[in-house]
Amino acid sequence: MNLHEYQAKRLFAEHGVPIPNGDVASTPAEAREIARELGGKVVVKSQVLIGGRGKAGGIKLANDPDEAEAMASQILGMDIKGFQVNKVLIDEQSPGGIDQEIYLAVLIDRARRRPMVMASAEGGMDIEEVNERSPEKIFRVHVEPALGVRGYQSTYLASSMDLPRELWRDFHKVVSGLYACFIANDASLTEINPLVITGTGKLMALDGKMSIDDNGLSRQPRLAEMRDVDEETAAEKEARLSGINLIQLDGNIGCMVNGAGLAMATMDVVKKFGEEHNCAPANFLDIGGGAKAEQVATALRLILSDKSVKAVLINIFGGITRGDEVAKGIIEALDQVQIDVPMVVRLAGTNAAEGMAILADSEMETAVTLSDAAQKAVAAAKGAK
Repeated sequence: MNLHEYQAKRLFAEHGVPIPNGDVASTPAEAREIARELGGKVVVKSQVLIGGRGKAGGIKLANDPDEAEAMASQILGMDIKGFQVNKVLIDEQSPGGIDQEIYLAVLIDRARRRPMVMASAEGGMDIEEVNERSPEKIFRVHVEPALGVRGYQSTYLASSMDLPRELWRDFHKVVSGLYACFIANDASLTEINPLVITGTGKLMALDGKMSIDDNGLSRQPRLAEMRDVDEETAAEKEARLSGINLIQLDGNIGCMVNGAGLAMATMDVVKKFGEEHNCAPANFLDIGGGAKAEQVATALRLILSDKSVKAVLINIFGGITRGDEVAKGIIEALDQVQIDVPMVVRLAGTNAAEGMAILADSEMETAVTLSDAAQKAVAAAKGAK
């Protein structure tokens, strides 16, 4: 689950990370009043769960309340990469301007099986380009969970980035606070981009990003209430409530798979065989390890609700999930939904033969290998009307 900037920064502040004064507005009049209370010089920032807001015109400076109201009027209702702006954050402008922008984040290094702190002196909107162009300018330390962030680790990061020596102590407090926020909230990412050195020589988090591990939400009822359901499509919301992991994409081949790793592999293979034919995955969909017929039917119905889908690829490797249960779900979905796109099914593992027998009388192609299934799905999508 991803949080909005204003939500993330408020959680950061609970752990001692300095943030600007500010508040959220949903109307231009509210933006004007908040700007007045903050002294007039503010930043008006769109609140959507997508990157690139600044480049899209979703972040603007205002020097008085009237200008803040006008800027909010322009930004509210704006479409940024398919997300509509319903709220704006009104923050004080950085005191004395900005002397330097720094990137700082805590995330999980899955290879090392522990949290990692990443930092770079080249923060700002183009940190991804820094990683591609100059990876040596991004510095990393791994944190032992039983010990937390140690002073020598933050000192290494600060010295590597050539931060002014007088800021090293404050930098340690920021790194420690960001890590404490990461641990306390079952996060998979806490990110400040940029963490700035203000014109008055202080560190301040001007932006914030935070992703919560869904598996930890049962321990985090306060965070669960922060979910912005308006940022989800209707299909994604129904999938979440049904225990299905669904992320809609821009392709034309719907994918239904059990297991996140197999789902990613399926998408890669579809992309490989479909690239020259303008075919690509329309979604990431994981029905989980123990999906029953009802969940399979729901998943297929959600895939078919996407009008851009020209073919469906079902790839199931039975372990806990049984092939006959999946087949029953497909048949159930065929009774519930008008299906007018070709379907390719690959079943392997537990009760795969029984599942294929159930599907024998249905009008769909079958495949033995994933490569074969992907190629048949691409050919079906090419031939679809």
